[in-house]
Amino acid sequence: MHERLGNLLGAAALALSDLMLARVREAAGVSVSAAAALVVLAHAPGLSVTELGRRVGLSQPASARMVMSLEAADLARRGPGEGRTIPVALTPAGERTVREVLAARADGTEQVLAGLGEDDRRALTRLLEGLLAQLYGEVGSSDLLCRLCDRARCTDGATCPVGQAERDRGR
Repeated sequence: MHERLGNLLGAAALALSDLMLARVREAAGVSVSAAAALVVLAHAPGLSVTELGRRVGLSQPASARMVMSLEAADLARRGPGEGRTIPVALTPAGERTVREVLAARADGTEQVLAGLGEDDRRALTRLLEGLLAQLYGEVGSSDLLCRLCDRARCTDGATCPVGQAERDRGR
């Protein structure tokens, strides 16, 4: 029985991920990592290139290349900094792109959830809160786990389960 559950969860997670990431790529017009970087910058403007890369799971050189591509697309800009720390911020076009990315992500997940009734949605919410708290224990980074999250939706009248897991862990 549990083998089937794991297989069903794996198939559903992969299909949802594929659908969501395709929508994100299309909405952003850049790679998924770059789209995630834009979303992260919307929540934390002024991050350094290195910190931005850490939050989206990229090495420093890969992060530097990504920021250069975001600058070339007029979605982000590097500002003056001190020493080797150069802050990155969104441009107005980058801010619009973030809104489009989050809307595309929300539309994709809502499309998948459309067939569920309210009771099933509440039950799934409860189960996903537990799974995300457990996944935080595996991933160990709320920044990485929530890199494409619409944080306002997650915390509207509720506590983010990933943020709570991080607080419980004492980070």
